[in-house]
Amino acid sequence: MSPGKTIMTELLQVDDLKVHFRLPGEGLLRPGHRLLKAVDGVSLSLAPGETLGIVGESGCGKSTLARGILGLVSPTSGDVILEGQNISGLNTRQLRSYRQRMQIVFQDPLASLDPRMTVSEIITEPMQAFESRLGKKERKQRVRQIMERVGLLPNQINRYPHEFSGGQCQRIGIARALILRPKLLICDEPVSALDVSIQAQIINLLMDLQKEMELSMLFIAHDLSVVKQISHRVMVMYLGKVVETATRDDLYRNPGHPYTRALIQAIPIPDPQIERNKTFTPLQGDLPSPLDPPSGCSFRTRCPQATALCAKQEPPVHDAGNGHQIMCHFPEVA
Repeated sequence: MSPGKTIMTELLQVDDLKVHFRLPGEGLLRPGHRLLKAVDGVSLSLAPGETLGIVGESGCGKSTLARGILGLVSPTSGDVILEGQNISGLNTRQLRSYRQRMQIVFQDPLASLDPRMTVSEIITEPMQAFESRLGKKERKQRVRQIMERVGLLPNQINRYPHEFSGGQCQRIGIARALILRPKLLICDEPVSALDVSIQAQIINLLMDLQKEMELSMLFIAHDLSVVKQISHRVMVMYLGKVVETATRDDLYRNPGHPYTRALIQAIPIPDPQIERNKTFTPLQGDLPSPLDPPSGCSFRTRCPQATALCAKQEPPVHDAGNGHQIMCHFPEVA
């Protein structure tokens, strides 16, 4: 499929995206290169105004997927289609015209901001790159407007990041991402470094901004309770692959993959009495190395219902209806 070709009306579609890295061998005994399959054949779609939550343990490929979509790392293969245009395979110059339509909010709010720049300079920088025709007065007005919208005070415009709390720094990051009025916002674990009370404020802010600006969002997290609050649909990743995708209500009410069930059962319950009395079996073992994944089903080494078939064959994708898809030999669907 050639870059630039118009093929669909959805805001974003990703088809069989792979991001593989070649690593050097391990000395004389294992020369040559090893292949790390960080993202291994992921497909997804995103409608205008929709939020797709992407969940999974650390190391499952969520952040690499985001960077592959944005072109921050070069995909090995697959297509990324933004507003009907195939942008995979474009060079840096060609991709530039699409940059302002898709922005990212990073996990660590303080580390993602340049400590030598003021709030005004941080938020203005994208406009200097993409909207250089704007005058200084108009830029300053835009900066003040977005600061006010994300909950920052106008008199903070000339302060530096170290003068703000973590939650305030994340608001600055959100303001910077939205100053160009993008269509797609990728949030890469934007609240995991914040206190619980501040997490709720940032989540509510993102939900309000989404409605006002008609944003589509990819919301990456490992906390399923956060994802449940903000997402319309949820995609579960394990070792670079998608193991389950469903609407939010379907996924939490009727998870079909054993990995998804384990993640949902591990969500803490606010009531201490119920939390103490609940019974569930936590996941055993660690996430396998993507350099040496298990044969057949990648989850089989930790799955309580794995059989010999799981070691021999990669599981098919089971369609449970209503867009609910489960990659498992033995899905449990009501």
